[in-house]
Amino acid sequence: MTTETQSADIQLIQRILPHRYPFLLVDKVVDIDGYQSAVGIKNVTMNEPHFQGHFPGTPIMPGVTIVEAMAQTAGVMLGVGMDVIDSELLIYFMNIDKCKFRRKVVPGDVLEMHVETVRGKKGGKIFKFSGRATVEGEVAAEAEFSAYVDWDMEKTT
Repeated sequence: MTTETQSADIQLIQRILPHRYPFLLVDKVVDIDGYQSAVGIKNVTMNEPHFQGHFPGTPIMPGVTIVEAMAQTAGVMLGVGMDVIDSELLIYFMNIDKCKFRRKVVPGDVLEMHVETVRGKKGGKIFKFSGRATVEGEVAAEAEFSAYVDWDMEKTT
């Protein structure tokens, strides 16, 4: 594991995650510390398709997409931290625990997803993460979530 922090711009994110518009929910990931922690950034804009039908006239980012953005941040962290870029990495939700929503996220907000690995090791298949999404330092959502990592370490090492 490297001790230097790293970041991922949108081009690198797309080399790690299979998600694309309208379901790619992370614009960049900063402060990547191996596969231990990272901060994802999502610039919330009115142009996103869920705002057409999720409380029309009072657009609010759906809570499930906030949790998905935290999970995508964790996926980028794993991709960079374990150096498995361009490896067809797939990560699947297994469960979501202790999920709470604390404030609305609306167009114009900058959502920061702070994720940490609670359990999991290089080459492992099961990971548990803790996530906290904030806007201007105020907690918008928090959750613990587990994921199954579908990768072939022979191709990625």
